[in-house]
Amino acid sequence: MDLDTSRWSGEGEFTQLLAEAISKVEHVLFLRVEDAPSTRSEADYNFVSNEVYVRFETNRRVEYVRWFGFLPGMRHVRENVLKMSNLETILSEVEGIGPPDYADDEMLQYLRTERIIPPYQTRGYKLVELVRVYEVGD
Repeated sequence: MDLDTSRWSGEGEFTQLLAEAISKVEHVLFLRVEDAPSTRSEADYNFVSNEVYVRFETNRRVEYVRWFGFLPGMRHVRENVLKMSNLETILSEVEGIGPPDYADDEMLQYLRTERIIPPYQTRGYKLVELVRVYEVGD
């Protein structure tokens, strides 16, 4: 599996956990983690937004078709071995990740919040982490 974290600052513990879990999935060929441009930091909260891109292993098969209703022909069809719904099921069973907050055929979205109170300070901040997982093609 090819892992690319060159566009990721390393922020987000949940993103790290998610990337490690996805990298262990059998039919994932490529994984890229990037910082999203919506990341912000204010006095009362930090909003960390990351995007994860995955590519699944594909199988090729021959499909026989008829061109113009009578000419026999064949074409090669590529199908993913794994789909986003399968990845959702696998990640839902991982401890610390669970089911996504939003899922469809093209994306999984996780939103985690955590209250951080640093030592020797009376006032903490809220850490909001948004992670979106997308499927990419060739």
